[in-house]
Amino acid sequence: MNKKPHIIIFNPDQWRGDVMGHMGNPAAQTPNLDALIESDAVSFRHAFCQNPVCTPSRCSFMTGWYPHVRGHRTMFHMLQPDEPVLLKYLKDNGYYVWWGGKNDLVPAQNGFDDYCDVKFSADRELRPNLHVEQDWRGDPDGDNFFSFFAGKLDKGDEDIYVDNDWAMVLGAIDLIKNPPTDQPLCIYLPLLYPHPPYGVEEPYYSDIDRTELPDRIPTPDWTKKPKLLNSIYERQHLQTWTEDRWDDLRATYYGMCKRVDDQLGMLLSTLQDANMYDESAVFFFSDHGDFTGDYGLVEKTQNTFEDCLTRVPFVIKPPANVPIQAGIRNGLVELIDFTATVFDVTGIEPDYDMFGQSLLPAIADETKTLRDAVFCEGGRRYGEEQAMEKDTPHFYDEQGLYHPRVRLQGSEDGSHSKATMCRTHDYKYVRRLYETDELYDLKKDPSELYNVIDDPTYATVLADMRDRLLTWYQETCDVVPQQTDKR
Repeated sequence: MNKKPHIIIFNPDQWRGDVMGHMGNPAAQTPNLDALIESDAVSFRHAFCQNPVCTPSRCSFMTGWYPHVRGHRTMFHMLQPDEPVLLKYLKDNGYYVWWGGKNDLVPAQNGFDDYCDVKFSADRELRPNLHVEQDWRGDPDGDNFFSFFAGKLDKGDEDIYVDNDWAMVLGAIDLIKNPPTDQPLCIYLPLLYPHPPYGVEEPYYSDIDRTELPDRIPTPDWTKKPKLLNSIYERQHLQTWTEDRWDDLRATYYGMCKRVDDQLGMLLSTLQDANMYDESAVFFFSDHGDFTGDYGLVEKTQNTFEDCLTRVPFVIKPPANVPIQAGIRNGLVELIDFTATVFDVTGIEPDYDMFGQSLLPAIADETKTLRDAVFCEGGRRYGEEQAMEKDTPHFYDEQGLYHPRVRLQGSEDGSHSKATMCRTHDYKYVRRLYETDELYDLKKDPSELYNVIDDPTYATVLADMRDRLLTWYQETCDVVPQQTDKR
């Protein structure tokens, strides 16, 4: 294969890294992902995003930069025209870039022509978006109003609940069946599922065995956890929920993941039928995770870094000419490694410095270790009003679906404190600008329930983690342009 490989970026939103069958979760039904890694792909068990909400994470994995490099810490600060974007590099190097799905990457007011040949729109009537049609929420004073739980969706007489995700996947399949002549494809599918509201059609709603669901992480003692979590817990009003209700919510989320897995399977089958499978590099990963009932919470937060939010699926199927030992990798990787891997597999030379590492060596050799730690960051400084996300109507609307979290981001009590995570295999340290730091012994406390920041027996560990965080900041605090100026 001498020509550039096709690049398939299958990017579901808010998928937790533990909801995959091949990762040992008995309730997860992901047969297509599970089959893929048997012979053709690698799945990274410890893959982490660089911010636990959509836009900052996407800005990070599409550049290979950490959010702090250019201040991408909110939902409303996207990649500007002078910043690198992987899609633009692919387009400028001869790829036919087809973008089907959400944005949360570049400023909508600038348009998308620089980044893709097609920004696909559905050409048929779609089922209601659960963010718009909110009858499922019930009484504003009830305990479902801020739960994000919609449950079973009515698909009417159709086989599927034809929403925007289905339209995007079917559009991508049509493109594969009728590709442009003499151009490699880049298909970018930033889907919405399994982002809540938690709702899915049959058979996915009933496919998940509720009795196989792992135990929820219980509600912690909030005194040594970030204030934002406790405040959201109090505002979401889910304290009266029974385990049966939580199981329905979680099973619905798992069903949403199963639907996405089916959609991936359809796309992979189409690539095979079109004789494009061997020539394609397939990247499957999510931008961040979801609480899904852990700690008594739903949805996500902007500056806390529990594994259910920061650990994500990351599966790579390289082209057939790239060496691979298929299966699961246990090493630490970051989503910024996606960018470097795409540049490596396509042979495109970026004209800027990035911080990701190509994962092709780890794909070829299961013993290859790339990182000793991973990092995630979010929050803001006091007075940093532009980072409060006041642009969303949920900030002001007390009945807005995201109001319990977003309104707190405007508080000046430190709960939206700028914070940074440094995680190794064994420990997680979170430095907080205005609140108590966090330290978790992941060997003894994988659920991150017990903050041992004040335990003197961890003094050496804490010193090492702080030093590692400082080194990372020094290594990544800026990028110097490769082009020099005349004096």
